[in-house]
Amino acid sequence: MYPSNPVPPPQKKKKRKSHPCLMFNVLEINSLTSTPVRLTGTKYGCGGGGCGACTVMVSRYQAATKTIVHYSANACLLPLCQLHGAAITTVEGVGSTKTRIHPVQERIAKAHGSQCGFCTPGMVMSMYALLRNKPQPTMEDITQALAFHDVVVVYCGPLCDACAVNRPQQETNCCQANGASDCCLNEEGNTVSSADFLFFPFFNFPFLRIELQPLDPTQDLIFPPELILMAEMANPVTLTFRGERMTWVSPASLQELVQLKTGHPKAPLVMGNTNIGDLSFDFNHSILALASPLFQVTCTPEGLWLGAGCSLSEVQSLLEKLIPQYPEEKTELLRALAQQLRNLGSQQIRNVASLGGNIMSAYPNSDLNPVLAAGNSKVSVISSGGKREVPLNQDFFVGSGRTILEPEEIVVSVFIPFSRKGEFVRAFRQAARKESSFPTVTTGMRVFFSEGSRVVQDVSIYYGGVGPKTVSAAQTCAAFVGKPWDDETLSQAYDILLDELALPPSAPGGKTEFRRSLTISFLFRFNLEVLHKLRETEFQVSVHVPDGQSDQDPVGRPVMHRSAISQATGEAVYCDDIPAADGELFLALVTSSRAHAKITKLDVSEALQLPGVADVITARDIPGKKGRSLQGSDEELLAETEVSCIGQMICAVVADTRAHAKQGAAAVKVGYEDLPAPVFTIEVCEAIEKSSFFEPHRMIERGDLIKAFGNVDQVHEGKMQLGGQEHFYMETQSMLVVPAGEEKEFNAYVSTQWPTGVQDAIAETLGIPSNRVTCHVRRIGGAFGGKVMKTAILACITSVAAWKTGRAVRCVLERGEDMLMTGGRHPVLGKYKVGFMNDGRIVAADIHFYANAGNTLDESLMVVEKLLLHMDNAYNIPNLRGRGTVCRTNLPSNTAFRGFGVPQAVLIVENVINDVAAALGRPADQIREINMYKGPSLTHYKLEFCPDNLLRCWEECKARSDFAARRRAVEQFNQQSRWKKRGMSIVPIKYGIAFGEGFLNQAGALVHIYKDGSVLVTHGGAEMGQGIHTKMQQVASRELRIPPSKIYISETSTSTVPNAPPSAASFGTDANGMAVKDACQTLYQRLEPIRQRNPKGSWETIFEKISLSATGFFRGPDLYMDWGKMEGRPCAYFTFGVCCCEVELDCLTGDYRAVRTDIVADIGRSLSPSVDIGQIEGAFMQGLGLFTMEELKFSPSGLLYTRGPSQYKIPAVCDVPLQFNVYLLPDSHNPHAIYSSKGIGEPVLALGGSVFFAIKDAVAAARSESGLVGPFPLDSPATPERACLACNSPFVQKIPVSKPGSFKPWALNI
Repeated sequence: MYPSNPVPPPQKKKKRKSHPCLMFNVLEINSLTSTPVRLTGTKYGCGGGGCGACTVMVSRYQAATKTIVHYSANACLLPLCQLHGAAITTVEGVGSTKTRIHPVQERIAKAHGSQCGFCTPGMVMSMYALLRNKPQPTMEDITQALAFHDVVVVYCGPLCDACAVNRPQQETNCCQANGASDCCLNEEGNTVSSADFLFFPFFNFPFLRIELQPLDPTQDLIFPPELILMAEMANPVTLTFRGERMTWVSPASLQELVQLKTGHPKAPLVMGNTNIGDLSFDFNHSILALASPLFQVTCTPEGLWLGAGCSLSEVQSLLEKLIPQYPEEKTELLRALAQQLRNLGSQQIRNVASLGGNIMSAYPNSDLNPVLAAGNSKVSVISSGGKREVPLNQDFFVGSGRTILEPEEIVVSVFIPFSRKGEFVRAFRQAARKESSFPTVTTGMRVFFSEGSRVVQDVSIYYGGVGPKTVSAAQTCAAFVGKPWDDETLSQAYDILLDELALPPSAPGGKTEFRRSLTISFLFRFNLEVLHKLRETEFQVSVHVPDGQSDQDPVGRPVMHRSAISQATGEAVYCDDIPAADGELFLALVTSSRAHAKITKLDVSEALQLPGVADVITARDIPGKKGRSLQGSDEELLAETEVSCIGQMICAVVADTRAHAKQGAAAVKVGYEDLPAPVFTIEVCEAIEKSSFFEPHRMIERGDLIKAFGNVDQVHEGKMQLGGQEHFYMETQSMLVVPAGEEKEFNAYVSTQWPTGVQDAIAETLGIPSNRVTCHVRRIGGAFGGKVMKTAILACITSVAAWKTGRAVRCVLERGEDMLMTGGRHPVLGKYKVGFMNDGRIVAADIHFYANAGNTLDESLMVVEKLLLHMDNAYNIPNLRGRGTVCRTNLPSNTAFRGFGVPQAVLIVENVINDVAAALGRPADQIREINMYKGPSLTHYKLEFCPDNLLRCWEECKARSDFAARRRAVEQFNQQSRWKKRGMSIVPIKYGIAFGEGFLNQAGALVHIYKDGSVLVTHGGAEMGQGIHTKMQQVASRELRIPPSKIYISETSTSTVPNAPPSAASFGTDANGMAVKDACQTLYQRLEPIRQRNPKGSWETIFEKISLSATGFFRGPDLYMDWGKMEGRPCAYFTFGVCCCEVELDCLTGDYRAVRTDIVADIGRSLSPSVDIGQIEGAFMQGLGLFTMEELKFSPSGLLYTRGPSQYKIPAVCDVPLQFNVYLLPDSHNPHAIYSSKGIGEPVLALGGSVFFAIKDAVAAARSESGLVGPFPLDSPATPERACLACNSPFVQKIPVSKPGSFKPWALNI
């Protein structure tokens, strides 16, 4: 196996380098990112092939065809033993700043496609592999290549356009694409290739016609010639690799494979390793099947025999090539399979996963097995007893992961028959996400009619996801045979199907009502398609810079993220990329397996005996404070006597390697004595009934509610529940603590939003002064609020280990550990009572918010306080009361999350508005407009503000989105469509900026000017993708009147800028920008006498014997909130925005598609429009995930089920609205922030609620078909399950509803 060298410089254009040969003695490719070769570009994101951060390109030489094939793959799933003879290209081999960056890297950087940058190398590799195979890809190819890369942390707008390196011009957003005959590219003299420039029609700056280097395939690395010689000359030999725990054997022939399997029947057969994963199983042998018969493809008159070893991508490509070559009537099954393959896993997974492996995995919710079984496919197997053919039918699958085959039998090939005339095959699936997501329910259906009639001769229906295996609806099929395909037959079949596929309400996976409704919905959809056969980003923004602004002044211009290039090349250094220190240890945590119990025993003796284990850290080893305090509540660092949630940290094991530390942690034995009645949920006789609350309760009120409710025309009561949300930052919690060697000094390298908080925490834990601890933060691979309190606790434990051992200690959580331990956004229950007049005016509202805090208080009280302060959103309700209660439960403690309670508050109050509209039978946008703040206004906590820009955003959004005309079009569409409905919603936001705790509204900066004229800037903000370093560079450039290229932003460190607040509350640019401005102005004034003496002197020549170093400080507003008086000034100003969204809903499955989204945001005068637009889009998509997709599932015992990307889905490229328009409100000024800008990191997230209410609008249209009108409940997230059941279609009505309390649910409704 061979890693790549960087591309050669341009002057050596015709000389192409090969890969240098290196040998690696590690288990998986991802290990290369740490030792021994220091290729840090390939990132560990999830460990399960679900995020794409670890994407690499695999290249192999095919001796038979003398061709080289390239494909992208997940490094975290690729065992090195499997890659004999392959060349591996990592992002370092694509390009670097030291030699030459690749056009893909250049475009993704200059098109603002990188924010935190942690996953950018993976995106680069996905595109690079595509271009190596297809130099001129279509937009469909690009979308497929990027489909499963998560978009919350990237600027999803130009991402696809940025990757269109060599795409034909007709597909770009140019005149030709818009149908104009007089294209700009046809102007005289314009002979530049379209690949040489990147166009930004959405910015009105002439310099945004950026010159780019063209794609030059001659600069790509050649395939190593020695590997070609090896493939052509070497005879097949058996390869054997022996490790500590297993032996890996790659047999040279099928006969040898059969012999090995006979001798080791329990050893797994590994092809793509996508099922087994990180190889953490206990087998003596792992057999890799590489025998050539497993890859053969044979066409016969009856169908296709496909080698079981063929990858799913090869199968997909083969099917797509063969389908046009045969009559349509023969390719029904082929087309159904190709359709399923397009949505099965990611491109990286399909590139390595095998057809036979997918079948033999026997997943209960398999995408392919129901289709193959319905289509009468079969497999050819071989063993020492000979060969045989086994049909894929109801007898083949005997349970989850189990088939009828004997352990020693090997699947050699799979037969896919051609369909016959009069035969129809279809496949359907429903999943949490459109692509790269395990399906909830899948089905394969086939029907064969007698020639020239509608009488059913044969039918086959199989389902996945409705039992422990792929199941056949045999009784339902029998009801069809011999009968005509008509409504009467279908009606009988529905009833039989429901009886046949009974699913108990406590079935694993939950969603039982939804899954049962899908079974008949899919059958109905099959019916519609059979009857039919028988019948035979745009992105826009408007930004301006003032007239007369210097061309050199970068403020207000869409400059590229300052780290975008290094992030695209993989050279950007994150915490775990820091080279290992001499004698460094790795820390692994031991966590509680009980939700509420006393600790009766902690036995670490076995762990200490294991190889490599250096020590075990317990609470007794902590020399200083044993917990962290916040708002009067303490949280233990390590549990000592009692645990209060699953995932609570008990002790830590430190060892010489990550693997040894994990093995040591697994060997620690913890004894428990369960305590009674753990509490998990807010309702269901738990937190509320048991008064399991944290103190204090909060309340805010204005007006006279009793009197108001007595004078209104109507009163409505309701409730709404919102689920939690996982942060899912791409870089998991990471830290390295290094003892400095004298006077108890420590250097902590931590991925945190609050370096000062970590510094203080470590100092208190170790019992040393803060001046002995220095916390360093270069950049963070995403945070969203999740790297403040929890990170500090983890850093404290790591520092104790470093203190005790005297050695550097590194702690990097795996994705599952991170999700289990660190908590997320607070689930919230809102109970409300609203009084209103018949003309739509809301006179009174009383809302009680309950937040699920988890087992400790953390920041929950502050979250509830901010929630109450935003409960009015954009509406002037004269009589308003809000009460907030923090519920104590036995779940991992929830913490800060982008928006800090505001998204929950906004969604609940907007739901109140929707209910009022539904009760009055009026459009919700009219009720919103009637009740908005107008003129000089006073909030419910007596803060004066002007809502003019809010109203401007509202009117601009309605105009830009063509709301009135599209609303009429939606109503017309719904009248003409029974099973698909469209919905529209327009939602505003009024978001308060800055910390409510006044002492946090401050910042510091340190600026040095050196003799050569270069400038070094440090400040207290942490760069986590929001572009704060880029903006600080712009501020310094303006104030010093020098180009940004002369300014370097150093790491954030407590040794340079002390006592900085956390980078949060959308206040980082406001505060740090003013501090940098202050320092730069001081320096500029010091240099003024020199400039006056030599006005024509250059920047580099104006220095004399004066101090060229200055500190800057910003003392922010003294904000406060008096909860006793229920008044205060808890924010500095408001950021406004409005979002209009249109969706199309499939009423049979609950699947939806965001058709169009228009956002108008008032962000003042943006410092960097490209960065801010990235924040707007990322926040909106994160809100879309919160309100429609992301769902945390806990077991009845409190264990988090959804601990990785295979179970927990965040939005991906495929979920971005088909048309996504972003507009910045022009002529907006803000005297309260630097250069009249506004904070934008958090506010737009709440506008994701517009998608929720558009879905609810579509559901209401579907319900009206059944005569159901008026308010109805729909909790968040509005998953396909909830949307489908809320539609209350005739098929849903057939499903009996289980009585609560009559069964034990598979998962809790948190």
